[in-house]
Amino acid sequence: MRLLIALALGILCLSPVTSQAEDARLKGGYTFRHDGWTYVHLEGTPGQIGFQHGYLLTPQIEDNVKVYQVEAPHAYERDWAFFREAGRTQLWENLDPEYKEELKGIAAGLKAHGSSLDLWDVVALNGVLEIGDYYIPTLNKKENRPNPPAASAPGKCSAFIATGSATKDGKIVIAHSNWSSYAEGERWTMMFDIQPQHGYRILMDGLPGVITSQDDFGVNASGIMMTETTLPMAAGFDKNGVAEFDRSRKALQYASSIDDYAAIMRKGNNGGYANSWLVGDRKTGEIAYLELGLRHTPLTRRKDGYFVSSNFAADPDLIRDDTPGFNPNDLSSSMNARRVTGEQFMKTHYGKLDAQLAEAFLSDHYDSYEKKIDIGKRSLCGHEELSAEGEKVWGNPPYSPSGAVTGEVMDDTMAANMSMIVRAGHPCGDNFLAEPFFKAHPEFAWQKPILHDMKAGPWSQFSINAKVPSANAD
Repeated sequence: MRLLIALALGILCLSPVTSQAEDARLKGGYTFRHDGWTYVHLEGTPGQIGFQHGYLLTPQIEDNVKVYQVEAPHAYERDWAFFREAGRTQLWENLDPEYKEELKGIAAGLKAHGSSLDLWDVVALNGVLEIGDYYIPTLNKKENRPNPPAASAPGKCSAFIATGSATKDGKIVIAHSNWSSYAEGERWTMMFDIQPQHGYRILMDGLPGVITSQDDFGVNASGIMMTETTLPMAAGFDKNGVAEFDRSRKALQYASSIDDYAAIMRKGNNGGYANSWLVGDRKTGEIAYLELGLRHTPLTRRKDGYFVSSNFAADPDLIRDDTPGFNPNDLSSSMNARRVTGEQFMKTHYGKLDAQLAEAFLSDHYDSYEKKIDIGKRSLCGHEELSAEGEKVWGNPPYSPSGAVTGEVMDDTMAANMSMIVRAGHPCGDNFLAEPFFKAHPEFAWQKPILHDMKAGPWSQFSINAKVPSANAD
């Protein structure tokens, strides 16, 4: 049975550092754990929101930074000091003042809670994807330096958005599964309820220490529903542009229409973390598909039908100029195979799509290339650790511990109440257990300090102002 977390005003749940308990910047902030998720309510000015974030989540943020400190030398052949410096020199200057203050607030909250992490650790954490997968390849090319296979834009996530005659009630349904390394994904289980001084209230999933969702699933008080999947092999980085983590947070906080959302994402586009955005406006029932490359940003809109997204580029000009390494005709690749499966699912269930079927979509294990059920890199619910065939497009070797790490679902009614249904771990409910994996695949032993069991929780519903009885917390 799914547990609906009651709407209620929250209480302040702080760590036992009593000298900070009366800090006015903490007023209104609180956090709790439930069903594998950490729920965090933040409110106030940018500085207050940041301080609450940094202070309440200090242990989780420190743990999250450790993941990238371990991964960076293996994936990018650069250490964490490089990411800190890149954040300072390549991203900081062009950030919106509002988000500079929020990032400074996170650093201040960390310091107040005794952490040694500073502002540049926080900026690097927020920009790690665009630094690693977009800036570093550009820099390597400039320096005639070989580019590591993993230092390229990945193509990981499965999603759809549907409306009109495609859905059971004629209203919007949206779904998304986050794909990442399991070390990253086991920590991608934050539920942020943000009540900012300016703009719309936000409910989104996310990572500790990051001001945007980053895998991108959320809703705002104006009824804008959004998600995305990454454009594969996207190339290019404009150091004079605005960081993607800034633009994506701003779009969710300030957009009241699809046009607003697209305009904010396009303005100052630096090419970092290039995505296909699925956006819905529950006020109008309209949905849209924004392919945000560096050079091309086509927007397609519908009031009837659906969009499937699984990291494939669709626009011919964008494929040619923005994702030159992507082959849309290679049906053995995860991206194209999942596209075929997703389209077939939509056609099979057209006119019946709802939240329950959205969960089934995210849990699907069909391999359209092999034409059978085969849990692995090509199933919508990805389990790359079970695949003897690595994904060359991502630079992933066989049995890579990565795949679908969370599932998120929302329909019109949920969006109206600013709530969503989510599952921590594989959307299908299977568990990943670290000890037997390392025994079978010792080549990944370098991940032992950061990779743990990733056990699936139940499908659970979270809403703004949520509060859970302590007896039910985990």
